[in-house]
Amino acid sequence: MLKRKNSIKAYEKAKEFIPGGVNSPVRAFLSVGQTPPFIIKGKGAYMSDIDSNRYVDFVQSWGPLIFGHANNAVEKAAIKAIKNGLSFGAPTEVETKLAQTLCSIFPSIEKIRFVSSGTEAVMSAIRLARGYTKKDDIIKFKGCYHGHSDSLLVQAGSGAATFGSPSSPGVPEDFVKHTLLADYNDIKSVEKCFKESDNIACVLIEPIAGNMGLVPADIEFLEALGKLCDKYNALLIFDEVMSGFRASLKGAQGFTEVMPDIVTLGKVIGGGMPVGAFGGKKEIMSCLSPEGAVYQAGTLSGNPVAMSAGLENINKILKDKKLYERLNSLAKALMRGFKESAAKEGISLQVCVRGSMFGFFFNEKEVKNFDDALKSDTKRFAAFHKKMLERGFYFACSQFETGFICDAMNEKIIQKTINAAGKVFKEIK
Repeated sequence: MLKRKNSIKAYEKAKEFIPGGVNSPVRAFLSVGQTPPFIIKGKGAYMSDIDSNRYVDFVQSWGPLIFGHANNAVEKAAIKAIKNGLSFGAPTEVETKLAQTLCSIFPSIEKIRFVSSGTEAVMSAIRLARGYTKKDDIIKFKGCYHGHSDSLLVQAGSGAATFGSPSSPGVPEDFVKHTLLADYNDIKSVEKCFKESDNIACVLIEPIAGNMGLVPADIEFLEALGKLCDKYNALLIFDEVMSGFRASLKGAQGFTEVMPDIVTLGKVIGGGMPVGAFGGKKEIMSCLSPEGAVYQAGTLSGNPVAMSAGLENINKILKDKKLYERLNSLAKALMRGFKESAAKEGISLQVCVRGSMFGFFFNEKEVKNFDDALKSDTKRFAAFHKKMLERGFYFACSQFETGFICDAMNEKIIQKTINAAGKVFKEIK
């Protein structure tokens, strides 16, 4: 049995001073009915908790750690920056170096601005789109998560495409009245939104959704989406905070020729430090203050520690020409092993891989959108998660999250994981 005494004690203490005992809701492990392990350290593919349990970590800080925990080169770059000062609130050359590197990788990004989180990046991108187009409404998709800013915390109304209503207390109706909802991978629902409003500034999408589980947008859907945006003079925003540098070197843009007007990035570009960014065509980005009238600012934006760690992370990626080939191979092997092992026990498992990202659903049919995802057997997932954790394998604590492979993993680790999963499938069938 997994030792939990110290984590349980730490969790109870945390709940005295922190709402729910966590600083981001999913960490509470409520959807899998467990007490969250309190982590004390990580190295490579592994991390350890305060009860001395050691786990193979398939979360990797929810994506940033493409080279694993405490990578020596990234760690060294951050420490070097720290020794010169944690933050200045003034320009540094490393900001320009990282910006130049990112612009050289993404053909859709000519200029970029750094912020401190993915939420902030998307929030700022929407404001920029509204300022540029001088229109107010936005379209988002059910099941796509773009951070916790007010205009994006909406739930579906009565129709497939409708103006949203708040999905969280504290969000006024007026804040979301300009947000329209469409169904992922359903172009007709997007067309309906455009017919309902002639005031749409942008369409916001995770081109590779990672927050309803791993659900990539169909290439044909993205192509049709781009044409609709052109037709109605709306900007297309790709939220690649999660998929950027994870699905491929160019994120979703490594799979499609569709050119977004604005891209949001995060996670990997900070190497584990808090960071976000949004970038696009010069014509659009020049609307930002101080060049233009659209205001956006942040005291710790582009801080040298995050920029240095991120630049080293990206440079390591660029130097390793076979990185994504290796990571993709491991991810495919893991999901193939899971699917085959589940099938032996009569369990229907839908799996998906994009680069170093993977996802699996306890579902009878392929998942193409959020409604499909909601039909998954979450109780069986919770049982699977608990038994895998007890065996030392740490997966995202929700059926609706994505897993990640890091470069510190190898075929031996993957096979051990598959072997453990096979035993668990037998127990939960």
